[in-house]
Order: sequence, then structure tokens, then C-alpha cells
Amino acid sequence: QVQLVESGGGLVQAGGSLRLSCAASGGTFRPYVMGWFRQGPGKEREFVAQCNWSGGSTSYGDSVKGRFTISRDAAKKTVYLQMNNLQPDDTAVYYCAARKTAGSPFGSWGPGTQVTVSS
Repeated sequence: QVQLVESGGGLVQAGGSLRLSCAASGGTFRPYVMGWFRQGPGKEREFVAQCNWSGGSTSYGDSVKGRFTISRDAAKKTVYLQMNNLQPDDTAVYYCAARKTAGSPFGSWGPGTQVTVSS
């Protein structure tokens, strides 16, 4: 079974930046898409960003477009999320996830990493 572990979260002031990492381990890693999601206090889970593993095409949630960038390093089996100009509304637990095919759900999830943005 593939395991995903996020890292890089922390406390940052509004306007600052953080870079999250998600490393895969535990078996053959052949994702179709890797994604980032988040869940803030009292909020439902929200899509943040995703990238196609092979081609590198990306998409973003409306709330983070222009501020966040997703990327991946296939050799390291790692996906990143560069977050710039962070705002208090970005405060959440951030999760990475993997889907195997275009028709499958995100079936593998990491435990999450906390991002807190102070005003």
C-alpha cells in the first residue's frame, strides 16, 4: 500500500509563504493525478490544486489561483505546494492525495499538515 506523508506546515504571518511537501512510500507509485486539499476550522474539505503526474498539467481552486503552485518530482516520488501571499482564510489542515486513473477517486490520503496564517 502506498503511504503519503505531508510536511512543511507551520505558522506564518499574512503575506508570507510556505512550501508543503508530500512524499510517497510503501510500494510502486503510479498515480494518474496528485492533489492537494484543505479543511479549515468549521469548514468542509476544499479542493486546492492538482497535477497530472505524467504531463505535469495543473489546475487550481479559485481561491488560490495566482498564489499557489503545485509541482512534482517523479524521481523523489514527491509533490509540492508552493503557497505565496498567504491569508488568514488559508488557515487549514492541508492534505495530499492520489488517484490512479481518470475515472477513480482520490483513494490514498496523507494524515495532513497544519498551516496557520496570522493576521
